[in-house]
Amino acid sequence: MMEKPIPPADGECCESACEPCVWDSYYEEMRLWQEEQKRLKEQEKNGRQQDDSEPVK
Repeated sequence: MMEKPIPPADGECCESACEPCVWDSYYEEMRLWQEEQKRLKEQEKNGRQQDDSEPVK
């Protein structure tokens, strides 16, 4: 499981329009992290639904 990305610290961006900028990297990492969180949440939800459908003994 990925750790939530940490935004660049003050001064890490040189504001010179670098390609890629530290902010570009951060936003891409954040997007990947959010996708993983969504997938994990769906897996957890689906696991609960399967548990609910199993008969109680």
